[in-house]
Amino acid sequence: MTTFQQILPGAGVAADESPLRRSTRALRPARTPAGAVVAFILTVVLAGTAAEVVSALLGSPLRWLPVDRVLELAGRHTWSELPFAALWVAGAGLTLLGLAVLPGRCRLVPVETSDPKIVIGITRVGLRRTLRAVAEEVEGVDRARVRLRRRTIEVAVVTRAESTGAMLRQVGIAVGDRLAGVGTLAAGEVVVRLRRKGR
Repeated sequence: MTTFQQILPGAGVAADESPLRRSTRALRPARTPAGAVVAFILTVVLAGTAAEVVSALLGSPLRWLPVDRVLELAGRHTWSELPFAALWVAGAGLTLLGLAVLPGRCRLVPVETSDPKIVIGITRVGLRRTLRAVAEEVEGVDRARVRLRRRTIEVAVVTRAESTGAMLRQVGIAVGDRLAGVGTLAAGEVVVRLRRKGR
């Protein structure tokens, strides 16, 4: 939430926006370091270019930039003869601009809150550990591994050979109850897979 949204209550909360969408947007990193680097480089280059152009128009060029050499070099080459280094620098610049403009990937799983102005998230690693601990508490489970996918949560349990499908249902219920207790918004479907010990 920005300072402006804190000053004006309700400014950042849209009436038709779902809690999942609002939380995901708020928890997404803004990539501030990449934006600061791009802004600094562009400010220095464009300020130097503007100073050079204005001083040249006034009759006493600053000669900070080798304008004559650049013009001569540009006159000798065509677009099809651009060297690899120039293409690499242009690609790096476009990549930095893209990183600065596009928000980063959300590393937190949004958690439901009663106040629409409060956004809380739990780390994916923390959620995996919590769900793994719950799955390993079920009788008959020796080990468990949890994977958080986009629309599903996959729980792979390692167990002895005499285990049954009832134990898998218990794992699914335990994991589902913990998800409901934590209040994750993007929980998805819980899929429990069985792996026999020794495989």
